[in-house]
Amino acid sequence: MTGVPASAAGGPGTPGTHGAAGVSGTGPAGAQGSKSPRGGKLGAAAVNQASLWNVANLLTMLRLVLVPGFVALMLAEGGYDPVWRAWAWAAFAVAMITDIFDGHLARTYNLVTDFGKIADPIADKAIMGAALICLSSLGDLPWWVTAVILGRELGITLLRFLVIRYGVIPASRGGKMKTLAQGTAVGMYVLALTGPLATLRFWMMAVAVALTVVTGLDYVRQAIVLRRQGLADRKAAAEEAEG
Repeated sequence: MTGVPASAAGGPGTPGTHGAAGVSGTGPAGAQGSKSPRGGKLGAAAVNQASLWNVANLLTMLRLVLVPGFVALMLAEGGYDPVWRAWAWAAFAVAMITDIFDGHLARTYNLVTDFGKIADPIADKAIMGAALICLSSLGDLPWWVTAVILGRELGITLLRFLVIRYGVIPASRGGKMKTLAQGTAVGMYVLALTGPLATLRFWMMAVAVALTVVTGLDYVRQAIVLRRQGLADRKAAAEEAEG
């Protein structure tokens, strides 16, 4: 944060006596210059430490805390009490809403941190996975649906890490639609709905599963193209270096 002045560094156009003081560190300018690097490091460390507690990370932490709370509410009174299910839906809805805002805030206000990069996807998959597993264990949702959605999410995450040396697979519009469909469908299943609404949630889940599969295959295609392009670029660079 506090840099060494050009005159203290003995740069061009520096008066002789002032420059000497800056180099030797015996004068006032030299004393200040000798302390500046340490102060700069401490200042940067303080900023980095404070950035961990920015609003985006706090929202991510909230989602992580909501996961066990959601499970407790979902399974209270055997898991079939409409009131407890409504409270569980409220916790799930808060988690989904904060998922939208924390990423937006981090990108808009430059609040991206290493903690956020790791914790954000974990929080996303934790709340969705907890909801799906609870619903399947209660018999409200077939286990194959849970397996397809969670298998896709975990598989794509692994795929991203495998091809990250060649580049980053960007989030697509289809992926965002998939996330919205999944959140809406799972939220409707969390609620104890009956009649036409129960039929509606069935079709909403069908759309979510279809988008899950289609976007998953598209990510695989992008990963293959990205890897081939990366290998071709490396080969061209190696041939150019040899030539």
